[in-house]
Amino acid sequence: MTNTVFYKSYTEPEFNIKEILRYAGCRQASDDLMSLLRECLDECSGKLCYKVCYTEYDISFNGDVVDLGFAESKSKNLKKNLENCCRIVLFAATVGLAMDRLIARYSRTSPSKSYLFQAIGAERVESLCDIFNSEISDFAASLGMNTRPRFSPGYGDLPLELQRSIFMALDCERKLGLTLNDSLLMSPSKSVTAIIGMEKL
Repeated sequence: MTNTVFYKSYTEPEFNIKEILRYAGCRQASDDLMSLLRECLDECSGKLCYKVCYTEYDISFNGDVVDLGFAESKSKNLKKNLENCCRIVLFAATVGLAMDRLIARYSRTSPSKSYLFQAIGAERVESLCDIFNSEISDFAASLGMNTRPRFSPGYGDLPLELQRSIFMALDCERKLGLTLNDSLLMSPSKSVTAIIGMEKL
């Protein structure tokens, strides 16, 4: 089944310092660390893109199998997440290659900066997903529906192999410039694919 795939771009979300430090594994940040983090934020601010492509599918359940509309899954964790849902929003989100380039550049000259850019990149793409997720929740509410937490390949028992079907369904390379290698790793690396379940209230 071929669905229309939609595309959205967003302005830069506000940086969440607390989340960046959490991704960096820092419970307390020294003045030196905060100074370095501010340098990193200044360097990447305005250089990233914030893009999402998405589509919707009706879903159904047949025993242990969830028919997602674009693929079938026997994941028990996904089935539990989608219990009572009748539709899903399938999406991919990315903040682009600029962050990967910064991470690679500083891995040679400043490992500390490279590590912070890793944390910033994680916060950036999750912030983008949160914004999109909120919009879908509002859309679902307008239809008298509720949404479930987004669920990504590789989480729980949902195999990464589902990425291949997701990339085909969303035409990720053409829509977002997002590619998948033989090890099922995405490029740009600061990207996410996920499923959002929708259930009637």
